[in-house]
Amino acid sequence: MKTISTLLLCLASFLTLCSCSTTNSSSMIPASDTRLADLTCRYNSCGQPRSNYESRVPSHIATHEKTIIVDPNVHTWAAYDPDGSLVKAGLATAGGKWCPDIHRPCKTSSGSFRISSLGGPDCKSTRYPLGKGGAPMAFCMFFHNNYSLHASSEVLEGNVSHGCVRLHYSDAQWIRYNFADVGTRVIVKPY
Repeated sequence: MKTISTLLLCLASFLTLCSCSTTNSSSMIPASDTRLADLTCRYNSCGQPRSNYESRVPSHIATHEKTIIVDPNVHTWAAYDPDGSLVKAGLATAGGKWCPDIHRPCKTSSGSFRISSLGGPDCKSTRYPLGKGGAPMAFCMFFHNNYSLHASSEVLEGNVSHGCVRLHYSDAQWIRYNFADVGTRVIVKPY
């Protein structure tokens, strides 16, 4: 019986403290509640494991402009303010080593680029799926040729896209409407 009540307490705490954001909700636990003092959310309410993406990237970079860094080696994107301070970071899925449907490598180009256009929630690919296009790319932010940062339901700890950088929906929406402008610098690290 004690195991069931502990499980229910943990589940209730999980449902009230965790959300789909990447922040650690354990700081929301009241200090006076000793039963929950050491509880940390290992999963958000979407069932995704919480990961401290900020620990995968530098907390400060040398820059004098807003910058987005994509590091396919650690599957992370990071947004930095003009002073070079980390603002936010999250999971990123870059291009794969090989795409069997197009019979060639499809790694995301590395280098320093600028966002050239911004799309909304209805942005779609003109190339994929092959032959017809139409793949959803919500909040697309094109930065080099046909490469874009965009929302996807297929974001994972791996590089498997056709070359675009896939982001969680809420991350792409935040970058698009709260951080990126046409001209914002995007750096993709080599991998």
